[in-house]
Amino acid sequence: MMHGSPNKSRDFISFTVAEDSGTYNNSKGKRKQSCWRMWKRLSRLQQRIVLLMLALCTVLGVYVLPNLLHGDHPPSDADRAALNRIHRIEDQAAAEFKNKAKEHLENIKKRPNKRGPPSIKQYPQEGVAGDAVNPPAAADKKVGPNDKLLKVHPRLRIAREQEEEEMREHERVQGVDQEEKLKAEPLLPADDEEAEDWGQEVGAAAGALEDNQNNDDQAGVVVHEEENVIAPNVVHDDIEAPNPAPNQEQPAYGPQNEKQRAVVDAFQHAWKAYRLHAWGHDELKPISKSYSEWFTLGLTLIDSLDTIYIMGLEKEFQEARDWVANEMDVKPSKDVNLFETTIRVLGGLLSTYHLSGDPIFLDKAKILGDSLLPCFNTGSKVPYSDVNLKTGKAHPPRWGPDSSVSEVSTIQVEFRDLSFTTNDPKYKNAADAVMRHLHTLPKENGLVPIFINANSGQFRKHSTITMGARGDSYYEYLLKQWLQTGKTEKQFLDDYLAAVNGMQDKLIRKSGPNQLTFVGELLSGNKFSPKMDHLVCFLPGALALGYMNGLDSSHLDLARELMHTCYQMYAQMPTFLSPEISHFNMLPGGNEDIIVKPADAHNLLRPETVESLFYLHRITGDKVYRDWGWQIFQAFEKHTKIATGGYSSISNVKSVEKPSFRDKMESFFLGETLKYFFLLFSDDPNLLPLNKYVFNTEAHPLPIRTNIPSPQW
Repeated sequence: MMHGSPNKSRDFISFTVAEDSGTYNNSKGKRKQSCWRMWKRLSRLQQRIVLLMLALCTVLGVYVLPNLLHGDHPPSDADRAALNRIHRIEDQAAAEFKNKAKEHLENIKKRPNKRGPPSIKQYPQEGVAGDAVNPPAAADKKVGPNDKLLKVHPRLRIAREQEEEEMREHERVQGVDQEEKLKAEPLLPADDEEAEDWGQEVGAAAGALEDNQNNDDQAGVVVHEEENVIAPNVVHDDIEAPNPAPNQEQPAYGPQNEKQRAVVDAFQHAWKAYRLHAWGHDELKPISKSYSEWFTLGLTLIDSLDTIYIMGLEKEFQEARDWVANEMDVKPSKDVNLFETTIRVLGGLLSTYHLSGDPIFLDKAKILGDSLLPCFNTGSKVPYSDVNLKTGKAHPPRWGPDSSVSEVSTIQVEFRDLSFTTNDPKYKNAADAVMRHLHTLPKENGLVPIFINANSGQFRKHSTITMGARGDSYYEYLLKQWLQTGKTEKQFLDDYLAAVNGMQDKLIRKSGPNQLTFVGELLSGNKFSPKMDHLVCFLPGALALGYMNGLDSSHLDLARELMHTCYQMYAQMPTFLSPEISHFNMLPGGNEDIIVKPADAHNLLRPETVESLFYLHRITGDKVYRDWGWQIFQAFEKHTKIATGGYSSISNVKSVEKPSFRDKMESFFLGETLKYFFLLFSDDPNLLPLNKYVFNTEAHPLPIRTNIPSPQW
């Protein structure tokens, strides 16, 4: 082996000849010797170039090659940070989506079922379907790199170029419905077994939502995709009812002609003012734009529910329904009148349940019914007139020891219906006990005094006998209890017929000079008075209803005569509105049939005349009753309508110039008066047909039952 001089670099070739075998030795040791000698031969510039190339190769190998090959090398700090950021975004979105899905499931559980039209938008009214599947954060702002879910394999690092490409793709499909994206474009690759746990929470929430929607579809829930409205079309089967509301051809709710539209406009004018100035309170004061409280039960709202429903006012019904569900306190610490609370609130809740099928109304009705039952805890079975709904303490009225006969005998239709609907007999038993007791008491030709003592259970001697205030609805409910159970309880019919005969004998008279038939009173039980309350104008409708159900034609004849008189109580007034009380002339030579005293000249927006016009028109088909009703409706519009909202009772029906507003809109104006106007002007015989429904004294329709066994008295 030759070595060059150390002072002068010379080129040379090194080789070794094996002494033993004579073959070439290419061992690693021999190559090291050759490479080292070659390295030593390189100049410093050449060595630096080689080192730089090796460094570049190392950098490329560390930072580029693994990304290109998708190798399994451990991620760098930068990559870990990128992955952590992405996972945080994904976890946040998954949690938000899970909460929305849970909220949607709770709303679905609360969703009511109902029978038939109108297609009321079910709660919650806005945004449920959209919000339940669309995370709101991505909807209203421009998408940025920290705001999006990326399809990421958990074991791969994401290069900057891949991340940007994914974000651009996500922006492109942002307009696609999120629910469809969950189905068509899953967040996890479907064929990647290692990614199963990555989207567990999101998948569980989406799966639960889809399962619940599928269950709703199987139960008969119709989803209107174009409106995001979920409208149940089935009846809850968890409410036991021995004889549910009758099945009949569904009517067309909502106005069908110009007169009905005018009535709906009037209702909305009144409702708007109530909503603005008295929402959730008992009654509106339209002049002062405030409210009055009586029982703190939202009387106007509850009284109006079924009116709203049959008028097809979907938005108003939904809002009122939500108040009942979320804000109504059925057991306030307040003394309430048993009669008024039963006919307005209990009757209104039950009627709306039967029409809508929404169980929230029945739930509230049961609580209220239970709170009213302490009134019946008397030795005589005649209930006390008042009770504190919270404490259950019942007592007679503050003004004296006696209750009104009409009050203790005009709660039965509602309490009986509550028992029929809940399959709990306690309500019916309490109410029937009152009627059994009244049935045994002595009467004057079937007529009863207007006062009764709850402790002794006896009528007050020498009290007035009248078909008007404090006596009227006793007679009305005799007929309607007979009808309510399919004419099976004959004792009610017997008492009703005896009362009609006694009325014809003792109370019916003719006025002069025009021979108007009217119903007077017996003062102290024996002295006739030609005084007739507007309340008596329920009687023509009741008589016609009896005739429709097989009673003698003389009942219809008397109904027609009294209907004409009630109309004249309006037509003979300058405002074309009836006074609260009329006195009829019975002296020869008089010029007027109807005399109105100053203290009786007020009009409270009462419904009784319109109620009877509805019955007479529905039963006879005579258009004159509809014409009379339209005249009366126009008079209400002209003299009681407040321009800024609502309607007000007036103090003087004899003065067109100064009717003097009393600043009160009674709840029954919406619950009864406008409802009967709407029904009067209807051409649809299937709109609450009289052979399927019985109206309580507050105009709340309740179903007639045909398979209830008759109790033995």
